[in-house]
Amino acid sequence: MLSTEELERYARHIVMRDVGGPGQAALKRARVLMIGAGGLGAPALMYLAAAGVGTLGMIDDDTVSLSNLQRQVIHGTADIGRAKVESAAATMRDLNPHVAVETHATRLTAANALDLFAGYDLIADGSDNFATRYLVSDAAYFAGKPLVTAALGMFDGTLTTVRAHEKRADGQPNPSYRCLFPEPPPAGTVPTCAEAGIIGALAGVMGSLMALEVIREIVGFGEGLVGRMLMVDARSMRFTTLDYAWDADNPLTGTNPRIRDLSIHA
Repeated sequence: MLSTEELERYARHIVMRDVGGPGQAALKRARVLMIGAGGLGAPALMYLAAAGVGTLGMIDDDTVSLSNLQRQVIHGTADIGRAKVESAAATMRDLNPHVAVETHATRLTAANALDLFAGYDLIADGSDNFATRYLVSDAAYFAGKPLVTAALGMFDGTLTTVRAHEKRADGQPNPSYRCLFPEPPPAGTVPTCAEAGIIGALAGVMGSLMALEVIREIVGFGEGLVGRMLMVDARSMRFTTLDYAWDADNPLTGTNPRIRDLSIHA
């Protein structure tokens, strides 16, 4: 049940035919885990908290630094040196006291991923490195959890939803992240954010789109991004969607899978 205060807070959702009271109630029941409280996680967490997602967990072992503040808008200057999950939690609680915030000030590993994922309905990946991205996607598959995953470049971003543990209506498996990218690129071939830089507002755009996709998955309106990757080019301001399908040769969910557990990430 939504309280009188919640009915007023979420009034602009509730009057929408595609959300309404049932959709807002679904948001309140939802438990979402965000991987990372940085460039993508910061705006995504704020919009998910504002939207009334009932329980928001986040895992990040980093602390706030001055260079983060150009794009990680959930943190402030006074938070420098503070654990990111604690800084983010304070902002979210101030934004919406109706949301339960759970903090995990640790690094996601093959040893803790499945236990962490078990407590949530949906995983949102805002990590900033390939090793974590592949661990998250593999763990979401083994945990049977839907995954909304985004990534940032200097002037570009991508977003997709993965439900590799489920099948389409025609019985064909949904694609996995490894159907798109079977293996991570060789170490050192893709520069990090610190090395190449990034436009701060682009993180806001992609993080907001990430929150929107999480909300769409929970409420169930519109055409989701399962089997589709949204690509954003900030130089030309172009939004493009790439369709992709299950690859029978992919190493995780193919006909002869080589990855059968998370030991590959140990």
